[in-house]
Amino acid sequence: MAMHYKDLIAWQKAMELVNELYDATEVFPQREIYSLTNQMRRAAVSIPSNIAEGQARYSSREFRHFLRNSRGSLAELETQVLIAQRRNYLSKPQAAQLAKRADELSRILNGLINSLEEK
Repeated sequence: MAMHYKDLIAWQKAMELVNELYDATEVFPQREIYSLTNQMRRAAVSIPSNIAEGQARYSSREFRHFLRNSRGSLAELETQVLIAQRRNYLSKPQAAQLAKRADELSRILNGLINSLEEK
């Protein structure tokens, strides 16, 4: 296991996703600031936060639990990206880029979860 959560590729990729998501939501309509914009940002922030909290527990069982929470937040965010695209708040290329990052992160999280289950 990594010595620090910042060493985890999953955490690093999740932080990149957060930055990209924040940039993408900057141009959302003002009326969405307390609804979809806020919800998307909270889901995105939850992903690396759960990775960090789980790794800090020093228990494989608890770490898996928090990684699963991260995976759930990622699925929530993927759904919200699709909603934002359908509402024309995100362009197709923006949504595709976010989906690509989310897919990569999902595979990394699944691999990390699987590696902890083998122990």
